[in-house]
Amino acid sequence: MLSASSAPIIEATLPVVGEHLEEISDVFYRTMIGENPDLLNLFSRSAQATGEQRSSLSGAVAAYAMHLIGAGPDGPAFEHIVERIAHRHCALGIRPEQYTMVGRYLLGAVGTVLGDAVTPPVAAAWDEVYWLFAARLIGREARIYAEAGVDGDDPWRGFTVAQRIAEAHDTVSFVLVPADGGAAPGFHPGQYVTVAADLPGTGRQLRQYSLSQAATGGTLRITVRRVRGAGGAPDGVVSGFLHDHVATGDTLRLSRPYGDLTLRPGTSPLLLVSAGVGVTPMASILEHVARTQPTREVTAVHADRSPDRHPLRADMNANGARLRAFRSLYWYEQPSGEPDTFPGRIDTDLIPVHPDAEVYLCGPAPFMQAVRAGLHLRGIPDERIRYEVFGSEQWRPAPAPAAV
Repeated sequence: MLSASSAPIIEATLPVVGEHLEEISDVFYRTMIGENPDLLNLFSRSAQATGEQRSSLSGAVAAYAMHLIGAGPDGPAFEHIVERIAHRHCALGIRPEQYTMVGRYLLGAVGTVLGDAVTPPVAAAWDEVYWLFAARLIGREARIYAEAGVDGDDPWRGFTVAQRIAEAHDTVSFVLVPADGGAAPGFHPGQYVTVAADLPGTGRQLRQYSLSQAATGGTLRITVRRVRGAGGAPDGVVSGFLHDHVATGDTLRLSRPYGDLTLRPGTSPLLLVSAGVGVTPMASILEHVARTQPTREVTAVHADRSPDRHPLRADMNANGARLRAFRSLYWYEQPSGEPDTFPGRIDTDLIPVHPDAEVYLCGPAPFMQAVRAGLHLRGIPDERIRYEVFGSEQWRPAPAPAAV
């Protein structure tokens, strides 16, 4: 709980912080990375180039402040945000002691941008918000680490590439076995691992990839689409490295599996909606259901540029054929003329939606926003729509109301 003395200060200053969030984020990120360049290894270089990374943490802290002061129906539903951030932090190997440094730079950025407006009481109130947020994350991350069996400062384990499979244009799967000869870790369908790639001349870069098959006990599989830079952004360095330099017999360093887009227990009909390489967690969920609940009704919907860019399509159809009730619908920007395919972007009005469906959603953020909005109009509430975001989810306080 936010203290009684801090609550009115946060309520009064939150609109100003929200108005200057981009500038605060820029100063925070530039100062922290400039003085601690080793932290570059934690962040996607393409996300750094586009500025996407910079506003992630400061936006989340501002959103948490909204949550603490009870921002009403327009405030963010925060439990899923904490869960998603905690899993992502564990996948990156974030440790509790790093929160002290981050807090120092973040609050320093607030002071730099807002200047004399940050009086000692204002600074103390925002420091309280940050540490309430940090404590909540640290506690959840400690439990996640314990559940995953992570002990010590090295969260990585070596895996050998047992098989490399061309799945579609610019998309490759890597089937991985533990290099130490032990058992592959168990995981929940829908989770991901971090690949710690040591890039020649660049250093280590960390990137998350969904596990694209169900847990078998013997292997893990990730499916990687080469990231082509657009609008001046660079190509994905890790995806390019995996495509160009990693072959059968090579070793990769992986985290334990993490992630909160996991299949909930139940028997309700499932609707799996994906775009591009967002199909990967859906492939894991579908295979798991085909093995464990073959009588469950499943509809899989996917959007891509063209059939030759559609990864794991054969896997999805093969696992769907093991179900008593399965239907697949595809949307391609380049029409294919095949049955159950449509041109252009997904039209949610054409998706057969069971009124009790549980929905799982993964793809680019604008795609997911559009599909969610369409499903809301079809009567599916938010609590039955689960989604995965790779990259930074943006949280911003509402702007201050205009003066009358």
